[in-house]
Amino acid sequence: MNDFILENEAEMLAFGARLGASLRPGDTVALVGGLGAGKTTLARGLVQAVLPSEIVPSPTYTLVQAYDLEGFTLWHCDLYRLEHPDEAYELGLMDAMGEDVCLIEWPDRLGPLLPQDAMTIEIKFEGEGRVVTLTGWGDRNV
Repeated sequence: MNDFILENEAEMLAFGARLGASLRPGDTVALVGGLGAGKTTLARGLVQAVLPSEIVPSPTYTLVQAYDLEGFTLWHCDLYRLEHPDEAYELGLMDAMGEDVCLIEWPDRLGPLLPQDAMTIEIKFEGEGRVVTLTGWGDRNV
C-alpha cells in the first residue's frame, strides 16, 4: 500500500500523468472516493499526458469515455448511475476488462463483477488537499 499527499488540482493532474506510465493492457483500476474527491481530475491528467489537447469530461452521463492511447485503449467509466451490475455488459465494459485499461469510478456498482485483481486508488479529503492510497499495485512505481 502506498500513500501520496496531493495538495491541489495541479498535483492530482501530475499524479494521473505518472500513473499512466505504469498502466498495462488488461489493467482494471477502481477509483474510490466521494463526490468531488478528484477521480475525474486524476483520469484527466492521465489522458492529457499523452493527448494534451484532449478534452476529458466526466463520464457521469455517458457512463463511458474511451481514449486510444499509446499501446492500449483507456476506458474511463463512471458507474454511479448503474442500477444493476449486469448493465456493465451492455456498456461493453466486461469485454474491455482484461484486454484494455479500465479506470472505473464507483466500482462498488459492479459488485461481484469487479475483477479480483483490480488495483485500487482511494482518494480521501485531507484539508484542502487529498490523500491518495494505492493498493494492489505490487512493485509498480507510480
